Amino acid sequence: MKNLRIPLLCLVIVLSGLLPACSTFATGRLYQADWNSLDSRPTPAWFLNAKFGIFITWGIYSVPAWGQERTHSEWYWQRTFNDDGSLKDDEWGKFHRANYGENFNYSGFAPLFRCELFEPDEWADVFGRSGAKYVVLTAKHHDGFCLWQSKEANKTWGRSWNSADTGPRRDLLGDLTKAVRAKGLKMGFYYSLYEWFNPLWRVDRKRYVNEHMWPQFKDVVNRYQPAIVFSDGEGDLTDKEWRTPELLAWLFNDSPCRNDVVINDRWGKDVRYKHGGYCTSEYGAGLEAAGRPWEENTGISYSFGYNRNESLSSYKTTRELVLMLIDVVSRGGNLLIDVGPTGDGRIPMVAQSRLIEIGQWLAVNGEAIYGTRPWNQSHQWSEGVRPAQTPGQYKVGYNVVESVGKPTEGKAVIEAFFTSKPEVLYAIVPSWPGRELVLKSVTPKPQASITILGVNGNIPYRVAGTNVVIDMSGVTPDMLPCQWAHTLKIPVEREIPKPKADEVKEGKPQEEKIEDKLEKALIDRLGDILKKK
Repeated sequence: MKNLRIPLLCLVIVLSGLLPACSTFATGRLYQADWNSLDSRPTPAWFLNAKFGIFITWGIYSVPAWGQERTHSEWYWQRTFNDDGSLKDDEWGKFHRANYGENFNYSGFAPLFRCELFEPDEWADVFGRSGAKYVVLTAKHHDGFCLWQSKEANKTWGRSWNSADTGPRRDLLGDLTKAVRAKGLKMGFYYSLYEWFNPLWRVDRKRYVNEHMWPQFKDVVNRYQPAIVFSDGEGDLTDKEWRTPELLAWLFNDSPCRNDVVINDRWGKDVRYKHGGYCTSEYGAGLEAAGRPWEENTGISYSFGYNRNESLSSYKTTRELVLMLIDVVSRGGNLLIDVGPTGDGRIPMVAQSRLIEIGQWLAVNGEAIYGTRPWNQSHQWSEGVRPAQTPGQYKVGYNVVESVGKPTEGKAVIEAFFTSKPEVLYAIVPSWPGRELVLKSVTPKPQASITILGVNGNIPYRVAGTNVVIDMSGVTPDMLPCQWAHTLKIPVEREIPKPKADEVKEGKPQEEKIEDKLEKALIDRLGDILKKK
């Protein structure tokens, strides 16, 4: 009789007209609207293995496409206008006044956001060639303008405030989602919880959450079934005021993407780095996340959105981006690199070039990136003083290029980055080591063959105590298949730790094995639903 309890409870739910709620029970898990429960959800393995994604910051701010040097152009409205709609008396206001006039409102950029040169298949081709495994598009930034047909946006703003009803008159999010998935990549979106000047937000934040944000979020999730939701703009309210634990319980239990979706940690004041599927950092060195998944997101240039005021020197070099990817992955993180398209729908050529060159490096060395886990040390340093580097969530000074190269007197440099898979160690060398490379505390398997990815043949070596000494003298420059960094593949005895509970197979959440817990969850959920009725 005990084994009949769960089916009988589901039958009660069905007979009560609550069949949708029962769909969750088929997965074997039911997540409650509290962080203890939500944080117990396994992070889908696809995200842990992907390592590299593309972020796209695109909206009507891409029309003025301007910001002061080393600022974010996507903040144009908030930086240029006062709360009463007047222009600010600073460089932002001065630029707007000179180019658009005193009485040109931000909303005037919407019909000018025509995206007439936007070809989603071309974008997806660039992303595929970059080696990225997932794409995140700004479905809605802090200005509230949506890249899909949102009725909530039109209603609360009192005007057409989405790309399907003004400007390009296209479902930009839908078009790109289709193209990206056709390339075999995961597709998700960025979604801002708050909106700077939304009329409802400014007069009644509780109504904004209940009547605007909640239904709008459910709409965009139901339409596009994202593999990742990058939430932002959460800092003005607590998670309880946003009702985000309830919203995430719906996302994990009842949404059409519940098995695949990954979420970040931006769901309310004081939630970052404490809760969510993965932790986020921005324009920095990444995080020390104590075993939790994390992601560093950074622009190819200083601005996320396209900024016409940036020079070539504002853009990171391909070498810098490749080394950032290697460094972040060696420490257990993912790297999300941003591109800012133009208002007419083009990805700037310098950004395309950077992405495709990253892809050329990954075509040779991807084995040492995708699906790897950290080794027992992330770097091997030379002798000397190591440069100080502090992890942090936002704009922590970071330039990995300064930590590599030839050692100078008294200064240490990174000789190798390490990643691993079961019984395999990858040593990625950012500078050619010369005739010999000594890797410390590395013991190859007996009779193991050491190779360089992309180079035919084995590399001679000898074991010296706990070190391995690799003879690089037979490798000539014309043999090297790529620039920027080279990877040694070393079979080793040590296996990386078995996947943790948050590393389950994609699309197959772990089943709840304790029947009593599931029964209690069913009863609690049924009670909640009946109360609402």
